[in-house]
Amino acid sequence: MRILVTGVKGQLGYDCVRELKERGYKDVIGIDKDELDITDKAAVDRYIDGIHPDVIMHNAAWTAVDKAEEYKYDVYRVNALGPKYLAIAARRNNAKMVYISTDYVFPGDGERFYEVDDKIGPKGTYGLTKWQGEEFVREFCPSHFIVRISWVFGINGHNFIKTMLKLAETHKEISVVDDQIGSPTYTYDLSKLLCDMITTDKYGTYHATNEGVCSWADFAKEIFLKAHKDVKVNPVSTEEYLRLSPQQALRPLNSRMSKKSLVKAGFNKLPKWEDALDRYLKTI
Repeated sequence: MRILVTGVKGQLGYDCVRELKERGYKDVIGIDKDELDITDKAAVDRYIDGIHPDVIMHNAAWTAVDKAEEYKYDVYRVNALGPKYLAIAARRNNAKMVYISTDYVFPGDGERFYEVDDKIGPKGTYGLTKWQGEEFVREFCPSHFIVRISWVFGINGHNFIKTMLKLAETHKEISVVDDQIGSPTYTYDLSKLLCDMITTDKYGTYHATNEGVCSWADFAKEIFLKAHKDVKVNPVSTEEYLRLSPQQALRPLNSRMSKKSLVKAGFNKLPKWEDALDRYLKTI
């Protein structure tokens, strides 16, 4: 198979290329925005028709949630039109497509686990455009895997864990939100699942995160505990945090996502997030 991986400079794209090569795939092409502007349909058509991939693993996205509110049209072009153009080109080349989406497509209310077909209700531009990207992929590329993830961390790039460890160098005490609940997702583990998926025709929408849930404050405490950092975590509500940092975009309070569709399709669930954190800290 010839496999194209977008967003190779990001956390997930980096791990997808690493995992594919570890599995012995010889024809893996990793690209980022310097190699292809996914918002340029003509450029996308030329590139995809030129390399004729069997699989497109589309990880590239605008993920700066706060800045997204300031640059709404740019975010739409990257998160919605980009996937649309890739989906059209994928179908024309008889390629499978993996599209990475997010927990932000849901309103984030209540405490139950969201199912893949639950009502969509994004609260900000990032979530809305990722949902629009989902819809374009569904419409234009029947051979698709839409995978919603959350709270991502990996070796390559910025993430919450690296931020906490950096703060530990200068702070003995920090405030972290404790009423946003979700599941951390280690891109090393996620990349294995995605590489399993592309060998099948079990197309559809899935949720994939490491198992278990926690608040951001709980996550921070566990990071400091496992990294042997003496930092006190003061839990604060989202409301309090927004008063301290009013430029923040709205984020879902409930990011719990059900893995029923994953299990039903016969895919393996990811390990527990605490186990993933252990392995990640040893790696970095």
